[in-house]
Amino acid sequence: MPGGQVMTVLGPLAPDRLGQVLMHEHLLCDLTPPGQRGGAAAEITLGNAFDVNYRPGAYPGNHRLQDVALAAEEAALFAAAGGGAIVEVTTGGICPDPEGLAEVSRRSGVAVVMGAGFYTAPYLDAATLALPREAMAERILGQLRDGAWGTAIRCGLIGEIGCSWPLHPAERRALQAAADAQRATGAAITVHPGRHPDAPGEILDVLETAGADPSRVVIDHMDRTYEDSVEPALALARRGCVVEYDFFGIEMSNYWMGVADLPNDWMRLRFLRRFFEVGLGGRVALSHDICTRSRLCRHGGHGYGHIPRNVVPLMRDRGFSPAEIGTLLVETPRRLLTLPA
Repeated sequence: MPGGQVMTVLGPLAPDRLGQVLMHEHLLCDLTPPGQRGGAAAEITLGNAFDVNYRPGAYPGNHRLQDVALAAEEAALFAAAGGGAIVEVTTGGICPDPEGLAEVSRRSGVAVVMGAGFYTAPYLDAATLALPREAMAERILGQLRDGAWGTAIRCGLIGEIGCSWPLHPAERRALQAAADAQRATGAAITVHPGRHPDAPGEILDVLETAGADPSRVVIDHMDRTYEDSVEPALALARRGCVVEYDFFGIEMSNYWMGVADLPNDWMRLRFLRRFFEVGLGGRVALSHDICTRSRLCRHGGHGYGHIPRNVVPLMRDRGFSPAEIGTLLVETPRRLLTLPA
């Protein structure tokens, strides 16, 4: 791999050209459970837009993002708001589309970094679930070095590696394989933890035991895992990893995948403030984790431009300095996405 560069879906990119980065998004994916896929998508209108956002899983097709032209349009809005790059973490099991992502990047001017690996066990076929650790690592390495999902388009990081609670044996092997691939390439790993407060710590244990570098590990979804307190996320960051608040723009109290009292954006910013107060500002990342049509601007949602357009001004109003904002949106993502020599 080219050392000191970022691997995007259009090829290597100098790290200083990334600009502001969203570390956890989906541009093209299908998060519909495999047994429920297909069929017409429910129409989103002014009359039901709120309800679709409140109950996103209740509307068929809402978790299906497969319109390349629409994805490019939405990514261009992010660029117009000042954004530079999107990390696209659609992994095996939820319909990754490398060629589509390349077209989105060309049309929008946004750099797109694609993730390698496997999503949670319920989305994987029997053959994938049976793969040994070594075969999983070989597949991830191939996606990083040669090309992903039948194309010559290469991934630029590992993940999101999908984990459930409790960990499925195949998910444990996928974490171990991610560590193996990281040791071989230096690529960062980003992980979707199970919805239990003990899940992130167990995941970090598995990765460290398998030889991963915690400074190049991102544990996602702090917003719905530790919604009441920042302290557990700080404890994780003190172990050396990066933690991610990636539900920005979701300001609904209802969590559609379980029981959780989700914070809103100003609450997330209070949590982020604490990281800087205790000297851990470089170990936290942020994003939106858009994975539904209802969160796109076309359908009345906030879109990928929400953080640069709305959250950054809110951060300034809450006392974040330009350097702190730069750490969150530019410097930490740049460090994680730059592949070492």
